[in-house]
Amino acid sequence: MMRDKFKINPMLSRRTFGQFALGMASSAVVARTAFAETTGIDVASLVTPQGQWEEPYDANLGRSLFGEPSTDYATLAPTTLQATESAIEKYSVIAANGGWPTLPEGTVMRLGERNSNVTLLRHRLKITGDLEGDEGRANSFDSNVEMAVRRFQYRHGLYPNGVIREATLAALNVSAFDRLQQLRVNIVRLRSLSENVPEKYVLVNIPAQEVEAIESSLAYSRHVAIIGKPDRQTPVIIANIHELNFSPYWHVPRSIIERDIIPQVQEDPGYLARYQIRLYNNKLEEIDPDTLDWYTDEPLKYSFRQDPGEDLNAMGAVKINFYNPHAVFLHDTPGKELFDENYRAFSSGCVRVQNVEHLITWLLAGNQREEWDRAKVDSVIASGERIDAPLEKSVPIYLSYVTAWSQPDGNIQFRRDVYERDGVDQLAASY
Repeated sequence: MMRDKFKINPMLSRRTFGQFALGMASSAVVARTAFAETTGIDVASLVTPQGQWEEPYDANLGRSLFGEPSTDYATLAPTTLQATESAIEKYSVIAANGGWPTLPEGTVMRLGERNSNVTLLRHRLKITGDLEGDEGRANSFDSNVEMAVRRFQYRHGLYPNGVIREATLAALNVSAFDRLQQLRVNIVRLRSLSENVPEKYVLVNIPAQEVEAIESSLAYSRHVAIIGKPDRQTPVIIANIHELNFSPYWHVPRSIIERDIIPQVQEDPGYLARYQIRLYNNKLEEIDPDTLDWYTDEPLKYSFRQDPGEDLNAMGAVKINFYNPHAVFLHDTPGKELFDENYRAFSSGCVRVQNVEHLITWLLAGNQREEWDRAKVDSVIASGERIDAPLEKSVPIYLSYVTAWSQPDGNIQFRRDVYERDGVDQLAASY
């Protein structure tokens, strides 16, 4: 599966993006080696294990490597809406002119190759503006083509390694008409969501698998996210974040008890003890799981609760609460290696947030009675102490579903229709 370890600031110019994309790499050994050979920069000096950044991973990394990036607008900013309207005009013209060619199924290409498929690829990338100019041989996969592929991958939420494989090929072969339809569906969503957005809010874009912390239409930070599986979807809702729980207990939902935990216990009687999950009756008395018949409905009579613990508890170090009828929330996770994946629909509906410490520091910044900064957040997490931190002023949160939009600099973004809500079969393809 392709990796998306490095997050690109979405407002980079093409020239800046070209420089930035060459510095992109995953934590995988092969990607690290390729990155070092290309740039001479040691990836290990930039990242920490398991998908975590030393600092906020988007703008700060761009500044440290390649200089100041452009303004980072929110997905729901008015400028985004205007740019998306312009993108519809552009793709209407492309579709009316016959769209673009498709590449043969199974095509794999990279820098240095020469064949007729490269000629098709060049034509395809020129139509969408990813490849500029006519330099180089038509059938040669040269550095200009590689950079154009990186641009294309970036715009489609794919790890920008400049190589054509299954995921990139699937995205390339979505027709111009289908992309136009995708933009038209999403402009309606954007218009609805953009109305009366507050000054400060959190946006979870489900198909983008991303969380934005927004102030005054600008992204304070962006976070890679893990969303619900297609059969356990993250819901589309608007709510208000009211509280943070440090070192939280996990009260296991009945659906997960039925679908996940009971089958695990049937296969492995030591599962509950290993993951520190305890059972309680309605009098809050702990029940010995060995006294139950796990092949009946008897276990469903009890509550399941997992003890706190950053490295074991499913909530990780912190949970972000907002009232909603679906009992979903944002949280940390001990499984940080999953943030490295390009496709991240792994949860049971809740949203796991990379670098959650940065997000919660921002959420707590408005509290006056008790001062919170990053050092205090890190200290509380390190201590493992159970602390509930209410927000003195709640922060709105939008869990939204936007698969296509345009940034104000003209970079038109598309994402996989992971829950098949756009009405176009090809948009739910496996990429």
